[in-house]
Amino acid sequence: MVENMVKDQVHELNKEYHRPWGYYVVIALGDGFQTKIIHVNPGQKLSVQSHNHRSEHWVVLSGTAKVVLEGKDYILSRGHSIDIPVKAIHSLQNPYEEPIKVIEVQMGDDLSENDIIRYEDMYGRV
Repeated sequence: MVENMVKDQVHELNKEYHRPWGYYVVIALGDGFQTKIIHVNPGQKLSVQSHNHRSEHWVVLSGTAKVVLEGKDYILSRGHSIDIPVKAIHSLQNPYEEPIKVIEVQMGDDLSENDIIRYEDMYGRV
């Protein structure tokens, strides 16, 4: 049984999950943490959202990211990072002409897509 769990976990790693704004790849997954690389296409943005069960730490790997956190805008360039606390309303945006790549480390007891509360979304997913 443990062998099957490991195989299932490996299957989830390095798989691209496409979204209207770009895609993400899960690169690490463990007890209470998940790490993704998020690619946001030019002119696109993730929904304005919060999470009840996880915090996130974002590091910009390439491009320039606009982060909206609790109503305040932050412009982050390569190498800069920001912490997203549990229940904080936030969004990752790319209003620029170059794609952005962000590494996201999630920590918490529910790391599923079910822990996304959307408040605003340009793709109609609210």
